[in-house]
Amino acid sequence: MTLPTLRLAKNEERRLRGGHLWIYSNEVDKQASPLKSFQAGEQVVVESSQGKTLGVAYINPQSLICARLLSGGQQPFGQAMIEQRIAQALALREQLFSSPCYRLVYGESDLLPGLVVDRFGDHLSVQFNTAGMEALREPVLKALDKLLSPASILLRNDASVRKLEGLPSEVVCVHGESPEDVELTENGVRFLAPLSSGQKTGWFYDQRPNRAWLRDIVKDKRVLDVFSYVGSFGVQAGVFGAREVWCNDASELALEKAHENAALNGIGERFNTLQGDAFAALKQLKEDGQRFDVIIVDPPAFIKRKKDQKEGILAYRRINAQAMRLLEPGGYLLSASCSMHMPRESLLDIVRAASRHIDRHAQILAEGMQGADHPVHPAIPETRYLKAVLSRICRS
Repeated sequence: MTLPTLRLAKNEERRLRGGHLWIYSNEVDKQASPLKSFQAGEQVVVESSQGKTLGVAYINPQSLICARLLSGGQQPFGQAMIEQRIAQALALREQLFSSPCYRLVYGESDLLPGLVVDRFGDHLSVQFNTAGMEALREPVLKALDKLLSPASILLRNDASVRKLEGLPSEVVCVHGESPEDVELTENGVRFLAPLSSGQKTGWFYDQRPNRAWLRDIVKDKRVLDVFSYVGSFGVQAGVFGAREVWCNDASELALEKAHENAALNGIGERFNTLQGDAFAALKQLKEDGQRFDVIIVDPPAFIKRKKDQKEGILAYRRINAQAMRLLEPGGYLLSASCSMHMPRESLLDIVRAASRHIDRHAQILAEGMQGADHPVHPAIPETRYLKAVLSRICRS
């Protein structure tokens, strides 16, 4: 099978030769290969302006990132290569994790751009986030079945990025019978995650190593978990010995699940929830004279686009300052950001600026990123999106 050719403009191949996988629409020689001549999701052979083959990519002419490299050479990317890539991803996770609870495939970093697979034991939650990966749906599902023999595969194809790719939103079980809740174990703590109705794929595995920090700092402490979702930080704090845990989230359903997770681990009597907007909740806690020894602030992305950076940084600074006001002197703040467009240095500066704004002294104890089941592609900075900072907040 001969694939159509996508010709790059002059000198636009250097980033690809350095290992990057993305091709932007303004890097294409549109005279030699008009984007309108391609179908969304089809595979193409990418050539430099001199006609040298750079590899095979899939293309979507209506996307800013109009193509993503899949492999070298000129052969179509199909079943055998997909199985090889997923097997390679699986081997890494099986070496690193003692239980089958992890992100199995992390898109570009596992050389499967646009594909996300989270594993919950025998159950899989899958996202096809690009038109090119959507076109490979059947071979991907076949490979997952062959390598893992899962009890169920749920497609969580409801991420907003699919709309940008011209794809419909759907949540559908395509293999077996997908349960409403799946059980997982993280840092030795048991959880139930809402597979079909929860956020993203149902769970946020990326914070696993940063949640483990709590083990050393929460014993006999009063802990507040802000933007708690189903209690991922808060329940672990309780299991690690906190004397009292409070979880805040805007979703009542998420907090109901958090109570279930607390009960599952035998800490229900030390576990409390506060439903509502985080900024309003922290303000109310301050007015009520509440104080905490450890506070976790792990909000959704406040910076979803580069142009939102200024406003988003102000929001991060405001929520961190509010949290610091609730800390006992010498208390600990675990602050995180999943905003891809905010560099790690900005989060450090947010902690510094927020502490100075309320006349406190911040001591940075640790910096974190996403766990090893979200490996970083060294040529694609966007794959290192999660930042976490553990600090001690003292009187000046």
